[in-house]
Amino acid sequence: MDEFRVIESPADFEDAVRRLADGEGPVAVDAERASGFRYSQRAYLIQMYRRGSGTFLFDPPQIPDFTALEDAVHAEEWVLHAASQDLACLREVGLDPDHIFDTELAARLLGMPRVGLASVVEELLGIKLAKEHSAADWSTRPLPQSWLTYAALDVELLVDVRDRLAERLEESGKAVLAGQEFAAVLTREAKPAAAEPWRRLSGIHGLRNPRNLAVARELWLARDARAAELDVAPGRMVPDASILAVAKAMPQSRRALADLREFTGRASRSELDRWWTAVETGLATNQLPAVRVPSDSPPPPRAWAMRNPEADARLRLAKDGVAEVAERLEMPVENLLTPDHLRRVAWQPPAESGAAGVAAALAALGARPWQVAETAQIIADAFVEASQSVQDAASGGS
Repeated sequence: MDEFRVIESPADFEDAVRRLADGEGPVAVDAERASGFRYSQRAYLIQMYRRGSGTFLFDPPQIPDFTALEDAVHAEEWVLHAASQDLACLREVGLDPDHIFDTELAARLLGMPRVGLASVVEELLGIKLAKEHSAADWSTRPLPQSWLTYAALDVELLVDVRDRLAERLEESGKAVLAGQEFAAVLTREAKPAAAEPWRRLSGIHGLRNPRNLAVARELWLARDARAAELDVAPGRMVPDASILAVAKAMPQSRRALADLREFTGRASRSELDRWWTAVETGLATNQLPAVRVPSDSPPPPRAWAMRNPEADARLRLAKDGVAEVAERLEMPVENLLTPDHLRRVAWQPPAESGAAGVAAALAALGARPWQVAETAQIIADAFVEASQSVQDAASGGS
């Protein structure tokens, strides 16, 4: 088995760039982060493979400038598996492709039953790919050889996978729509930072009192600040469940906080003063958070029947129609049309009736041309049927 080494010196970097530039065809790319271990989402290893060049494992913390590599390969097609997971950390170091082929997304569009890389490789190439290091702490140095071998295999087979998927996309008539999907992933804007990120606490919806929410907020903010300072994943310091336990118990003293059995985590006692200060702030603050946050999103569909029967009928009938199209195209419904797009047009239908109005509304939400072409008429017809069914029910079915 080949021995792999990490590229970290200027001389090795220059040699890798030259060899990748001299290679042929698409460039397979992958990145390894330390999610669950580090606060940041930076890349701690970047893997590239190109036919005629070989496999290269770059160490981003040791390489101050990736400009030469970007200049050498950005115009080539990059092959990634689940590109949306890696593009941000690649761009963070200055690596940004002009166009991509996403093997996971292609597998979804083809209706493959399992779309993880190991499953796709096994189905298309007949090779079993071990995934035992997928959740490893890639900030570890030095990286064990077994980890490097695992990382290299992730890209060495990716171009072959891409070729098989491209053939299937052509055969099924899905090559054009796949291109639109790949372009959408590449150009999708990052979500803006949440105004109140502490509301992402798991289980936060169980708190119904503003004072409890204030304690949860202050603990989250204290944990987040310390985690960022230490570059440690927040949950490794104090889990979300522990913050929620404190917010529910509302301890009135430092000792009561320390005695709370549900308050666990590696830093729950070693940094007890920090957490107690946060609890005190939450108990005393006059800036209480709202229990419910205004949103421009439609309410949960389960509430539609009571609040807006016609919207409920529109959604139910349109979902059935879209599901039939997805079945015909042999792909998951969510890849045919983003569920939130359908909910939004069903809750507040466009002023312009018919397929043209639905098409414009979907396009404004970000639906791709092929998605609009496949679903707009189906949805418009469902809306007409829903309106008629509600009118018939109101008139007693006459």
